[in-house]
Amino acid sequence: MLKKLFNLIKRVVISAFVLYGYNLLVTPINLIIPINIVTVSLLTIFGLPALFSLIIILIVVF
Repeated sequence: MLKKLFNLIKRVVISAFVLYGYNLLVTPINLIIPINIVTVSLLTIFGLPALFSLIIILIVVF
C-alpha cells in the first residue's frame, strides 16, 4: 500500500515538472498551459498523450 502511494506521489511530482519544463520552453511563443489541479491530474493519469491533447486544445481554442 505504501509503495502505491509513493508511486502516485512520484507521478504527480513528475507531471508538475513536465508541465513546468514545457512552459519554460514555449514561453516565447505564448502557448503556456497553467499548472493547476486539473492539468497535473490529467498528466498523472494519462501521461504524455494528455500533454499533447492539452496543447492541441490550447491551439484550437486560442
